[in-house]
This record gives sequence, structure tokens and C-alpha cells, in this order.
Amino acid sequence: MKYQEVLDYMDSLKCYGIVPGLDSVRELCRRLGDPQEGLNFVHVAGTNGKGSALAYVSTVLTCAGYRVGRYISPTIREYRERFQINGRMITQKDLCELAGEVKDACDAMRAEGLPHPTPFEVETALGFLYFIRKKCDLVVLETGMGGRLDATNVIRSPQVAVLASISMDHMQYLGNTLTAIAGEKAGILKPGCRAVSAEQEPEAMEAIRARAEQLGIPLTVAETRLVGRARYGLEKQRFDYDGMKDLEIGLAGRCQIGNAALAVEACRALRECGYEIPDKALRQGLRETRWPGRFTILGRRPLFVADGAHNEDAARELAKSLEMYFTNRRIIYIMGILKDKEYEKIIELTAPYADQILTVTPPGNPRAMGSYELAQEVAKAHPRVTATDSLEEAVELSHLLAGKEDVILAFGSLSYLGRLMEIMEERERRGKKRKA
Repeated sequence: MKYQEVLDYMDSLKCYGIVPGLDSVRELCRRLGDPQEGLNFVHVAGTNGKGSALAYVSTVLTCAGYRVGRYISPTIREYRERFQINGRMITQKDLCELAGEVKDACDAMRAEGLPHPTPFEVETALGFLYFIRKKCDLVVLETGMGGRLDATNVIRSPQVAVLASISMDHMQYLGNTLTAIAGEKAGILKPGCRAVSAEQEPEAMEAIRARAEQLGIPLTVAETRLVGRARYGLEKQRFDYDGMKDLEIGLAGRCQIGNAALAVEACRALRECGYEIPDKALRQGLRETRWPGRFTILGRRPLFVADGAHNEDAARELAKSLEMYFTNRRIIYIMGILKDKEYEKIIELTAPYADQILTVTPPGNPRAMGSYELAQEVAKAHPRVTATDSLEEAVELSHLLAGKEDVILAFGSLSYLGRLMEIMEERERRGKKRKA
């Protein structure tokens, strides 16, 4: 297969939708030689912060000298971001070869009357093949939306299972209570692994503890009381954690210190598994971690920030970051939301901080909420809202509205941030040409 054929093939699989369960992915992996059986994993689940925790842990492990696979979703800029080793994306050549093998296995399943694997199942199996062929020492594996019935949970017991912040999301698949959702996500805990969790709401924490006790496995919680001397900033942030002084991270956002603390505990758990992770590598990895689309600065004067806050809990954290970083500064929003999200809650939590709100339709996503429909919803909570016809229009209009000391914030869904970054880069290049 050629690269564009691979992209077209993956796009064509969307018709198979989302089907929770492990039977299909288990059969697909069996036909591919069960590549997951030869790999060691750090398995990461959660509602918010799991991608950041994954980024911290995998960067630390790379700094410690390990060959580290990284499997993530969704991606921001390019499809190949899903499959990385030591921060480098899979090559087009490797992707094409592996996609051909996986496609053949899927076609054979279909020919035998078995259900065709879903897109996420296909990608997960492809990732396993890639990481085993490239002889990864460890794979940091991010779940899709769940845990127990998530395709990634086809793996045997991971070395460490990590649970980032859990909140209400994907209720149509995971349940309508925090207890039910936490129970589903805690399904990645298995006999023989070590469990590490962020500090959770009481109902979620109870479900996680119950699962760990049922399996007889140790559970460590990254408790906020162990964080000291937190110094927040847009360029870098510093904090102490449980005896480790003056840790530094380069990711902005109020929640990132908690995500980094979770990663510290995950790395400590890996040490207990026999992995050598010197303090120097831990500090370097935290400092060097980059994770686009999470309170990322794309421009200055006016300050332009992009963030993937896409559900109620993430919107609440975003609001706290706005209060901390931008008190008494005028803020203009670019807001794009998927229609299956709790858009009313997102609007309610964030609208009070905006002076003007521009709505967009996240491009290329069938789940996208139209900008005019979103504007109608926003108007119930905010008097100054404008629906735009494109991301390009929203970016230009936001700069026309903003003074040099103001802030432009784009958020609501990760699905459009990649294109937004491209637009901002094109805008910066045009500006440099004019100055030259």
C-alpha cells in the first residue's frame, strides 16, 4: 500500500464505528502472531490528563536510555503521530508495510464471516506489530475512551497501570455515574501489575481501590498534599513532590503539576519493577516533555493559546488556569465543540471569562457541532458571540478584535487544533515576509 492508500483505508474503516469488547481485536492479534505478548507495557487510562501523563512517562524513560514505544489518540497534526518510538513518528514506509499486513488479516476475518475490526482495533494491532518489530523495551499505551473493554486491554498484565483524572465523559458507553465510569477505566488493572492513580473524586477512588484490593495489587495515589512550593508559569513551572525538590516542567496549565506528579509515581513504580530510572533522567524527562494542544502558546502580542479542553472536567480546569494566568486581561475565545460532548456545561464554566466568543465548526469531523448552532447555545450565556464560517476567518477576526496585551484562547476539541496550528504558522510566515 502507498501512504495515501493507507490514509484512505483507515478513513474507510469509520463505517465500523465503535464496538466495545475484546473478541475481535483478540482474533486480529492472534492472526498477526500476538505481537503484544512480546512487549512490556505501561497502560494509561483516564478522562483528562492521560495523554500528558503518557508524554511525561515516555520522555523520562527515553532519557533513562530505554527504547520506548508511544501509542496515542487522537492525534493533533498527522496520522503517524499515533505510533512513535522515542518521540519519532513511524515512517511512511513502515506504516505502509504494516497496514498491508493488518488489512490482509482483517479481510480474511471478514471472508470467514467474522465481524470486521473497528478503526481503533486495527490501529491498536498495527501499533503492537510496529513496536515488537522495532524491539521496544517498553510501550506506554494510551487507552481510547474506556479501559475494561478498550481494544488496548487485550494485553496481558502491564508492568504499571496508570489512572489519570476520571470524570463524566462517554456516558453512552461507560455508564452514567462516576462509580461506573471509574470501574470501567480501572479494568486495565490486572493481577501482577502495580497501580498508580491520580487523586480522584471519592466515588472514583473507591472504585479504583476496590479493584486493586480484589486483585491483591499495590496501589499508589499521587496525592496533592505531597506537592509543595508550586510555582506556576506559561513558559515553565516548578514544584516539589514527596521529597524531590525543584522539579521543572515545560507544559503550561494549572493541571500539569498534578499530571507530572502522577508520572513521578508511575516512574517510581517502574523502578520497583526493576527498571533503572535515575533521578537525573526523571528530572530531565519532566523538563523536556512536550505535548501539543495542551495550553500551548502559538503566538504572542496578542498571546494566542490553544487547549484541548473538551469536556466538563477539562473546562473546569481551564477556567482555573484562566483565573491564575490571565486575571484582569481581556480574553477572546475561539470555540469549537463536538456535538456529543456536554457543550452546555463547557459553555457555562468558561463563558464568564471571555470578552468576545467566536465559534467554529471543527473541520473534517462528522461529530462536529456547527458554528451557528454552537453560537446559539453560547448566546444563552454570553451576549457577544459571533459564528464564523472557517477557522481561517476565526483566526483573522480574533486578531482584529484583540489588542497586543489581550489573550486569544482556542479550545473545545482537539480535533481542530492541528489545522489551527498550521494557520498560525502560515500567518507567522506571512508576517516575516512582510517585515523582510
